[in-house]
Amino acid sequence: MPSLSEAYHSHPVEVHHHKHPDFKSLQELPDSYAWTHPGDHALAINTTSSNFGSVPVIDLSDRNATRLIGHACRTWGAFQVVNHGVPLSLLDHIQWVGQTLFSLSTHQKLKAARSPDGVTGYGLARISSFFPKLMWSEGFTILGSPLEHFQKLWPQDYAKYCDIVVEYDETMKKLAGKLMGLMLDSLGISKEELKWASPNKGPLFKDTCGALQLNSYPTCPDPDRAMGLAPHTDSTLLTILYQNNISGLQVHRESTGWVTVPPIPGALVVNVGDLFHILSNGLYPSVLHRVLVNRSKQRFSVAYLYGPPSNVEICPHAKLVGPTRPALYRAVTWNEYLGTKAKHFNKALSSFQLCAPKNGLFDVNESHKNSVQVG
Repeated sequence: MPSLSEAYHSHPVEVHHHKHPDFKSLQELPDSYAWTHPGDHALAINTTSSNFGSVPVIDLSDRNATRLIGHACRTWGAFQVVNHGVPLSLLDHIQWVGQTLFSLSTHQKLKAARSPDGVTGYGLARISSFFPKLMWSEGFTILGSPLEHFQKLWPQDYAKYCDIVVEYDETMKKLAGKLMGLMLDSLGISKEELKWASPNKGPLFKDTCGALQLNSYPTCPDPDRAMGLAPHTDSTLLTILYQNNISGLQVHRESTGWVTVPPIPGALVVNVGDLFHILSNGLYPSVLHRVLVNRSKQRFSVAYLYGPPSNVEICPHAKLVGPTRPALYRAVTWNEYLGTKAKHFNKALSSFQLCAPKNGLFDVNESHKNSVQVG
């Protein structure tokens, strides 16, 4: 079975390797980062007010959590969770790792830069090559152990940073498995009915794959014309995001436009990914989201990208398919899906579609025409 790292390596994305800027030294927004010129992606899509509601906040200790999660997935493709069991101290620690890493000099960070065909390490977002303008952000991707990269960043005391990342990764994997179970339950599917979830009756979701993405969005001299992270959907089953107390994340709804996801102390944002969109036969749409930047405050976030074993085929579950609702998508492995997104990001999900929904039974979000791969 190929590892997630091998799957990414086998489907490289051509990222244009511009010189990494020292964002702190830029007093004006360079043209290469300006997104509002004619023909560029317009930022003026309706950014909605609170009159249209906001992404649901769900208490995982609520006995109605399963039902609430189902409703949030159908109507938003995203939700926030509280009382999730992740220690607040661990959230503080992973944020500290990110802040410490991104505060290093550009010269030092580039010691752990991604190779031209690599996946892990410091560098531009993998989605960069799909857009004509650059994004006002920097990232650090971790698949598996961060030891090799962290030894380059902190030769003397790398161990304490590694320990935090490993603990966070393990904690997120457990939480992702719990959320996956609740999302399945809300569809009327038991974990036991998902064959790959527990092969040979072993621990549930033991062989799932995950990756960590640390993100930094520096203060920007002209935030209204810049983009932190361009609109995209995730290729995952689900993504768990920890955002600090600075706003910036927005999700898109066809009915209302862009909606800001307000930071809530200790809360985690959960996004439905493309693979769960397929597994749910379009009932739970993967959500288009983006990140805007700030003039006076730097923003940090940590995303945990969660998917199945890379060679397991994901398809609409049998319980969600019948004479009146045919399977909308063909089976696909995460490995194959990554390859398709690497080449045809804006058509990745639709390229696996078998038939169009009838009578509005499934609302396959047209905004996926802008979808790209993150991670």
